[in-house]
Amino acid sequence: MNRRELLQKSAALSLTATVPFSFASAEVSNTASSTRGTSSLNPLKPPVHGPIPVAFLISEGAAVIDFCGPWEVFQDVRIPNQPDQGFHLYTVAETSDPIDVSGGMKVTPNYTLKTAPQPKVAVIPAQEGDTDAMADWIRKSAESADVVMSVCTGAFLLAGTGLLAGKAATTHHDSYRAFTRRFQDVQLKRGVRFVEEGNLATAGGLTSGIDLALRVVERYYGRDVAKQTAYYMEYQGQGWVNESSNSVYADVGTGENHSPFCPVCGMDVDPKTADKSVYNDKTYYFCMPEHKEQFEKTPQKFVKAS
Repeated sequence: MNRRELLQKSAALSLTATVPFSFASAEVSNTASSTRGTSSLNPLKPPVHGPIPVAFLISEGAAVIDFCGPWEVFQDVRIPNQPDQGFHLYTVAETSDPIDVSGGMKVTPNYTLKTAPQPKVAVIPAQEGDTDAMADWIRKSAESADVVMSVCTGAFLLAGTGLLAGKAATTHHDSYRAFTRRFQDVQLKRGVRFVEEGNLATAGGLTSGIDLALRVVERYYGRDVAKQTAYYMEYQGQGWVNESSNSVYADVGTGENHSPFCPVCGMDVDPKTADKSVYNDKTYYFCMPEHKEQFEKTPQKFVKAS
């Protein structure tokens, strides 16, 4: 019995009595709300039978909330009058060895890049890994996936495949400048929770991935199902119905303060205390030792667009 089933068993009567969009009465509707921001609903068609396969691409340092937030959303979806779960979730990595993700959590991937089933939804969180094999997997997944979505600086991985060339995207607000320097052929959108471009989608930082996941749920199963999922999670954020709600970050990363910033992530740094490295007679400063180490392995990767 999973966690949701346990909670439902212990409080079934009270839950049914109090939720505003009950499973029994909810209708799957693909009508866009007037509160939506710039995107139309663009509904997706779920399979006739069985759940939708969702792959989470992870490597060392993967940000826990970036993939666990959307994971929670997808696992909590329940479809009216449908006994099967809406989504089947699994992790994918280059190897099957346990991976240390953010905060010291250790995750054992379900599949490798070579053995993973083809997903209909692929989730790319912020992480340290950035290899040719990962890029190839993303490109292959995008060929038949309904949605390939990045969260936070996972947008760097997605953009690195070339799939976002000529398209709009977003990322964590601390990385706006680094993103625009490295991917000049991608139109960065500041101050939005997420951006959708065909079957590609990019979320802003951290919790924005929850909103984009709810948006994906809505596109497959309608707003009532997405609302019910958010209600069950006790998630009161409204970014999934109004992607422009990140407007507080719209002016971040435009460079007005002229402060040095980390060439890896774009975060402002204090040159008096920051780690530094010299490349081609120019000094670069870093927000953390790990980014200095990452830069020194392949400096041309981070300065080629400067």
